[in-house]
Amino acid sequence: MPEIHIIKKEPITKLELKKIAEERFGDLVKAVIDLRQGIIALGGELHADEEVFLCEKHDSKRQDTWGINLYPDRLKNEMIEFDSIVNIKPSFHNRSRDIEDLGIKEKIIEIVNKLIVE
Repeated sequence: MPEIHIIKKEPITKLELKKIAEERFGDLVKAVIDLRQGIIALGGELHADEEVFLCEKHDSKRQDTWGINLYPDRLKNEMIEFDSIVNIKPSFHNRSRDIEDLGIKEKIIEIVNKLIVE
């Protein structure tokens, strides 16, 4: 069974991301970002698996975690898809699978660009 990878300080390449995609879905990698810690969990079957892993093993808090999909074969500015059931957080002012707060989206893009390189 493919493992959940945590990306913290050392970035990974898009080629490494593509290998993780091939382990599970072929063309995409599910990922959860912890905005407070600036880390990414990826490679799980469900965003919820990654979110639970972050909360249990890395002291993440639900209000800081957001689910995305990453497409390693796409251009950098088209690689992120903001769509996950874990993003439905009415108590944190997000009522859809999309991320409604543009500031949160910008932080996610910044973390992804820092931790996933060409």
